[in-house]
Amino acid sequence: MSPSGDPGGMRFAYLLQLGDNALILGQRLGEWVGHAPELEEELALANFALDYIGQARALFTLAAETEGYGRSEDDLAFLRDGMDYRNVLLVEQPNGNFADTLARQFLFESFYQIQLEALAESSDAQLAQLAQKVQKEIRYHLRHTAQWVVRLGDGTELSHQRMQHAIDGLWRFTGELFSANAVDHWAAESAVGPSPPSLQRPWDTLVDEVLEEATIARPESGWMASGGKDGRHSEHMGHLLADMQFLQRAYPGATW
Repeated sequence: MSPSGDPGGMRFAYLLQLGDNALILGQRLGEWVGHAPELEEELALANFALDYIGQARALFTLAAETEGYGRSEDDLAFLRDGMDYRNVLLVEQPNGNFADTLARQFLFESFYQIQLEALAESSDAQLAQLAQKVQKEIRYHLRHTAQWVVRLGDGTELSHQRMQHAIDGLWRFTGELFSANAVDHWAAESAVGPSPPSLQRPWDTLVDEVLEEATIARPESGWMASGGKDGRHSEHMGHLLADMQFLQRAYPGATW
């Protein structure tokens, strides 16, 4: 599902990128239901998952309207093949332990909050309005997650080790957040969305402040994994989609 050169095709592709990040991360967070370390965090993660699913629905609705082929938000969510998803690799990584999930959330949401601030000024009125609403949700998510990064990083020896290991293991996926593909270039040139490289410096500042407070060493930046935004995903994506899409594919068109 490669974007065409026309503005409608590019807008569709851009909305899909944003929606896929929200959908896949919401699916990952939903996997914690029944498995979180304490009831309060189980409720928090479940609510965060619902926030992301709601964002995905709104973005897919705009995307489907832009595409004009009569597809619904459910079609875009559940009836695409793995190569047609455009989320970054970071959000599809497994939950692992609690520290792994928090590290993934912190690294992505630090980026997402900055991206949303720029999208709130988008030349696309519908996208700007949606970003203004979503900012409030992500601002709370990030505050919650950053507090946990500090709590674990500056906690016991074991919690510190786990948080450091989680940050180290996920760092190689952060470079893709700031890489630009053809769709990103179109968005920046059209003032629809920010140029991803421009978000790197504020992200560095935000992340460094939290890692310092958490006594977590910032990993050295070397080789970075990429490809998710172009449909090349990790081996984890297939397993995630098998769970997420099973009901819709087993019973096509079923409704409650």
